[in-house]
Amino acid sequence: MPETAAKPAAEPITIKKYANRRLYNTGTSTYVTLEDLASMVKSGEDFVVYDAKTTEDITRSVLTQIIFEQENKEGQNLLPIAFLRQLIRFYGDSMGMLVPRYLEVSIDSLTREQEKLRTQMAQAFGGSPFGALEDQVRRNMEMFERAFAMFTPFARRENGEADDQAAKMPSKTGDIDDLKRQLDEMQKKVDKLTGGA
Repeated sequence: MPETAAKPAAEPITIKKYANRRLYNTGTSTYVTLEDLASMVKSGEDFVVYDAKTTEDITRSVLTQIIFEQENKEGQNLLPIAFLRQLIRFYGDSMGMLVPRYLEVSIDSLTREQEKLRTQMAQAFGGSPFGALEDQVRRNMEMFERAFAMFTPFARRENGEADDQAAKMPSKTGDIDDLKRQLDEMQKKVDKLTGGA
C-alpha cells in the first residue's frame, strides 16, 4: 500500500498534570484549566493527560472531573439521579463488564442521531419532541436486555435455538416509565426556556 494512501490520525495533545493540580498543555506551552479542556473536547480536539511525576495516564479521572464540574453548573445536569444510582450498582457486579460497551454504543447512536433529534424537537413542539429519543432509549434497552440474556446461563435451549427466556424475563417497564418521566421533566424545562410553546 502506498504511504500516501492513508493519512495518519493526528497525535493527541499531551497535557501534564503537576502536583499543584495545574494542567500544562505541551502543544501550546501554556497552563490550562478544566474549562479549557472541556472546550477542547467540545471542539473535537483529542488529548491525553499524564501525571507529570509518575507519567501515569490519568485521562479518565480528568474527564470525570470535567463531567463533575459541568454537572455542578446551574442547569447543566445531564446525568439523572436514577442513572447515577444504577451506574454505582454496576460497580463490582458481574454485569459491570457490559456497561462500558453498552454506554459507548448508546452515546455513539445518540451522537449520530442528534441532528435529526434537533430538527424534530424544533418542529414538533405541537406533539412530543422527545418521541424519537424515547424510541432510541427503548431500542437501547432492548439491545442491553439481549446482551444480558447472552450472559445468562439459561439463555439457550438445549436444542441450540435461541431461547425465549429474554422475552419471559421480568419487563423493564419500570425503567422505561422512569425514563419517560425524566423525559417529560426535560420537556417541561424546554417549554419554559422557549416561552411555553
